[in-house]
Amino acid sequence: MTINALISKLGRYEHLSDADRASLQEISEQAETVNRSQQLIREGNDPRGLFLLLEGWAIRYKALPNGKRQIVAILLPGDLCDCRVFILDRMDHGITMLTAGKVVRIPKDAMLDVIDKNPAIARALWWTTLVDEAVLQEWVVNVGGRDGYARVAHLICELHVRMGDVGLLKDGVMSLPLTQTDMGEALGLTPVHVNRMLRKLRLDGLITFKSFRLDILDLDGLVEAAGFRPGYLHGKRPERTLGHGPAMRADQRHIAARVKAIKKPS
Repeated sequence: MTINALISKLGRYEHLSDADRASLQEISEQAETVNRSQQLIREGNDPRGLFLLLEGWAIRYKALPNGKRQIVAILLPGDLCDCRVFILDRMDHGITMLTAGKVVRIPKDAMLDVIDKNPAIARALWWTTLVDEAVLQEWVVNVGGRDGYARVAHLICELHVRMGDVGLLKDGVMSLPLTQTDMGEALGLTPVHVNRMLRKLRLDGLITFKSFRLDILDLDGLVEAAGFRPGYLHGKRPERTLGHGPAMRADQRHIAARVKAIKKPS
């Protein structure tokens, strides 16, 4: 993933001029390498800026008094870890790396200056915030309205779309660095239950999942099992489809077109 991950992401929501792109490139230049499990932000910290994730995966989470945690967002390259830091006196959640990667620490003043001078960037960031909220709403529906089988299937479908958008699919195969504990903390399930649901998805011929490599064998079937409708991801560009990405092959685009044609659950 290149240092232009943020530019690629924001360009999906608004047309960015050369000046817009130059401004984003400038604030993205001071990247630092971070380790797996490295804490970027702790709950209660003073938010002095925001993190741009250039490479690797991270999670946003809430820590509970009993030592458990609830994952409330999975962050991919191109994601700003939290645009809301501008209005917070103290962080009300934590962000930690799920894998090794690269991040950029962007000071508040630098980001605000870019937003003030570049209205298209401000509008694109508004769209990313809207998508973040829509994803969180869908996760609430997952926990409150879907059974464990559909929850796991839905998360896989959602990540498939998002990974395709940033070129993380390799011939349709997902490198998925989530443990069963991680998935459980995102879905409100125990690791044992997640294991059972993954096994059932495999036995139903929908996926294979081994050594953090997930291959979707039947995308139509997985979409149906999840009741997945990608509209909540609010892709504005007409070319944005399920699994779209620079690494996507022609056969994957064909599958994506079939999935997009599904209007309502049966």
